[in-house]
Amino acid sequence: MNLWVVLPVLAVMALLRLLKVGLLTWVLVWWGALYIGMRYGLAAPAPQSVITLYMSIVTLSLAAYVGSSRERTEGVLGPMIRLMSEKRYTPLLVAIALLIPGLAGYNAYLAAGLREEPPYFSRTVHPAPPPQITVGEREVDLIRSVNPYRELEESDPQAFEEHARAGREVYYENCFYCHGDALGGDGMFAHGLDPLPSDFTDAGVLPNFQESFFFWRVAKGGPGLPAEGGPWDSAMPRWEQFLDEDEMWDVLIFLYDFTDRTPREVGEFVNE
Repeated sequence: MNLWVVLPVLAVMALLRLLKVGLLTWVLVWWGALYIGMRYGLAAPAPQSVITLYMSIVTLSLAAYVGSSRERTEGVLGPMIRLMSEKRYTPLLVAIALLIPGLAGYNAYLAAGLREEPPYFSRTVHPAPPPQITVGEREVDLIRSVNPYRELEESDPQAFEEHARAGREVYYENCFYCHGDALGGDGMFAHGLDPLPSDFTDAGVLPNFQESFFFWRVAKGGPGLPAEGGPWDSAMPRWEQFLDEDEMWDVLIFLYDFTDRTPREVGEFVNE
């Protein structure tokens, strides 16, 4: 949860509760609060398709609540009827009448600026990583880098298990929404994504790559995918903006430990 978003919303709702605002205002406030919570309040960003689905459910639920009694229906429709029928509200009605199509037009204008382009050569299932990336202020060599905690698997199993446990916490706080409870790429958001989240239980995924490959994918997310596989529409965020390096390496230890896989070693050849 992003508390800097959630707490102000809750404070506004508490203030409106004290002011005893009407039911119409409450319906609008609840709808807006839930949208803000879904759009900006989650630590792990939700795909727009999922937000649209959940907000549709919220809209139907609020409509059902309002229609559940004559008193509630009148509490919502009454102010709307007065707005449209009483002359003192004419300026406000005109402003709303101009604002709604204006917002719709602006949204259409933004959408029109996004150009859909076909790939200029064949897509690759697993794009090649760059030689190195910058995470924070540090350069990471993706060709030769190894997980700094991997050696603990042999030298200090207890410490290695602590890193796996820490990675498990990172995964279930941030990643399982898309990649699933059992790492199968079937999380609650997965159906709304294209391409689908990686299935880490697939024998052709984790063992075929160095951990540095997945470190790159976690750190840079969908925005960091190269043009060779385009056009990409991955919902994977840049986790370097939310996690530190240790957390990203720990979650990789958890992935391999949970699936009982072994990462590809530096320089190791793998038959495809």
